[in-house]
Amino acid sequence: MTDRHGKPRGLRRLMNLRIGAALTGMWCVVALLSRFWTPADPTGMNIAQRLQPPGVGGVLGTDQIGRDIASVIMSGAWTSLGIAGLATCLGGAVGIGLGLYAAGMGKRTERMIMTVLGVLFAFPPVLSAILLGAILGPGALTAVLAIGVFMVPVFARITRSAAAQIWTREYIAAAFMAGKTRLRISMEHVLPNIAGQLVVQVTLQMGLAILAEAGLSYLGMGVAPPTPSWGRMLADSQTYLSSAPHLAVVPGLAIALAVLGLNLLGDGLRDLADPRKGGAG
Repeated sequence: MTDRHGKPRGLRRLMNLRIGAALTGMWCVVALLSRFWTPADPTGMNIAQRLQPPGVGGVLGTDQIGRDIASVIMSGAWTSLGIAGLATCLGGAVGIGLGLYAAGMGKRTERMIMTVLGVLFAFPPVLSAILLGAILGPGALTAVLAIGVFMVPVFARITRSAAAQIWTREYIAAAFMAGKTRLRISMEHVLPNIAGQLVVQVTLQMGLAILAEAGLSYLGMGVAPPTPSWGRMLADSQTYLSSAPHLAVVPGLAIALAVLGLNLLGDGLRDLADPRKGGAG
């Protein structure tokens, strides 16, 4: 089968997977590398070299306090990806657990859990961050909790929907007849059969978490200075948009490429895991 451009559909899906994996892998390498090496001190100020354009004050120029932007971007990758990863892990662990429990414990328990999660889903990360910020103060922990709590209902709904289909299979009935408990069946039979869908969802939610972290940092609810963050770089750049547009373009491009990579990776994994798309029109 080919698409409207004459390219094999399998090749197009494989290309999405490769590009997504390459972009995601690149940012992971950059984040890890920043722990050991950056071109300059990402927190060091040099007022005499402030607002230098790319190619003059380093590869990507310097910011309003003379920091090397390439170094800040590298160090900011560790912050942004770290917060997004921790938030996704938190939301995924709690949400998947609740989704499995809801699917395996009957309709009454399922309705109760999903109703509570529906109320929780009504609070976006910004409102959660404001509430948590009032209690804990702005910082990385606030961002992780705010984004993670918002993701719990997302993972729970997807897990519950996928698990409910598995519970109707014949081998689940056979497991009951063998004397296995609902918890054991959920862990041994249900979870392994929906793991592929959950992995895809983790990559997609990770991209959304990066956007959420950038938004929270932009609003001052994320990490505090001088810790580098892509969202804070955008917030600091708005005063210099006309005189030094690279201050906004560089972190904005970093966020866009990171999210694009994770979305392409998620789409590629989803197409690879779904055999129905192999010859779909």
